[in-house]
Amino acid sequence: MMMSGFFRFGVWQNFFRAWKSGYSGNLEGEGFTLGGVYVIGAGRQGVLLEHREKEFGDKVSLLSVLEAVEKIKPQAS
Repeated sequence: MMMSGFFRFGVWQNFFRAWKSGYSGNLEGEGFTLGGVYVIGAGRQGVLLEHREKEFGDKVSLLSVLEAVEKIKPQAS
């Protein structure tokens, strides 16, 4: 995303949302790497949830994560 990320409206919305809630961060590191969240089930269940950031500050829905975790079936030993 590099510099184009700074010109996206959604990125600035996410920045101000985080700033208003008290998050400041340490401003160390690369800063251009987008993240993601995966919930992977046991055995052959595979990926139950995949969330990739499309722009800086995209947040995964906590409800989606909890629903995916509840779908994990314990693997028989």
